[in-house]
Amino acid sequence: MALLIRSSAIHAAGCYTTTPIRNGAQVVEYTGPRITKEEADEKYEDSPTTYLFGVGDGSTVIDGHGTAMFINHSCDPNCEAEEIDGKVWIIATRAIAAGEELTYDYNLYDGDADDAMCNCGAKSCRKSMYSPEELRRRARAARKKAESRRG
Repeated sequence: MALLIRSSAIHAAGCYTTTPIRNGAQVVEYTGPRITKEEADEKYEDSPTTYLFGVGDGSTVIDGHGTAMFINHSCDPNCEAEEIDGKVWIIATRAIAAGEELTYDYNLYDGDADDAMCNCGAKSCRKSMYSPEELRRRARAARKKAESRRG
């Protein structure tokens, strides 16, 4: 399959397929140097944009430097990320037509961004790239903080 990077309505650039992709196909590997989470935190402390992907228990991340780093988040994605034998693959979750933008749900679980705004435009959009579990955790923490202020 052939992939192409071009402008995207979701984010500045996106990854598109120029050929049909069958459901279940391994589309592209998420590649780049592997560094510790601590190294990544230090390296990108003041950077608003990163292309990090946690692997294993999350103590190691891939510092994205390949085609897959251009695959945007969507709350209604056509792909998913799966770790297979220590590699991260983007896999089609349905048949994808030629010309479609590839997307997967980032399901972010940490970070300093307050809301990690989502611009996917899906009807089911949760307005954040954080996972539903992380959004619930953050809401609980905000409620506890507000309750402690009221005292």
